[in-house]
Amino acid sequence: MKFFIDTANLEQIKEAQALGVLDGVTTNPSLMAKEGISGEANINEHYRAICEIVSGDVSAEVISQDFEGMIKEGEKLAKLHHQITVKIPVIKEGIKAIKYLSSKNIKTNCTLVFSPGQALLAAKAGATYVSPFIGRLDDITSDGVELIRNIVKIYHFYGFETQVLAASIRHTQHIMHCADAGADVITAPLNAILGLLKHPLTTIGLEKFMDDHNRNL
Repeated sequence: MKFFIDTANLEQIKEAQALGVLDGVTTNPSLMAKEGISGEANINEHYRAICEIVSGDVSAEVISQDFEGMIKEGEKLAKLHHQITVKIPVIKEGIKAIKYLSSKNIKTNCTLVFSPGQALLAAKAGATYVSPFIGRLDDITSDGVELIRNIVKIYHFYGFETQVLAASIRHTQHIMHCADAGADVITAPLNAILGLLKHPLTTIGLEKFMDDHNRNL
């Protein structure tokens, strides 16, 4: 399973990269705004900076909601760096844009996916990734991880190459549940990724090792 970090914060990306397990980055307009980054030139420069840190795919989201606008933005974003993946919402115009960009060998990430039907259309259109938002489903008492499981089953059955990228991950347990459900990729905040390292028995065991070592000095 690939590990992406969901942030626009360069320091967090560097920290995740330093672990040696980071495979890519996802961003969106909200994450850019959180870092105080605005204006097309500044946003584009930030995408380039992210691409210099990581070696994997970096999702950059379009703002337009019409076909022509998505195509124009998507082609401009793709030219920024070969690692850029164009992030497009799963709406009618978005599916059309994914089909067009895929035909031009531009990587795409179909976002805001909340149903197997949406994921099926994204795969048919040739999306590189499909991003089901599991946390937002959990917020309305639906089962986000079950959606991952259903999409993985459909994709395997029909042999789609689109990768299931579990998004809107809120905590470490989400990551493990998505791994169990067969997600190809997870994108998560840094604290959720680092949470995989935590276990009370590891802490207790390390403290005992150090105590025994210090007594022998």
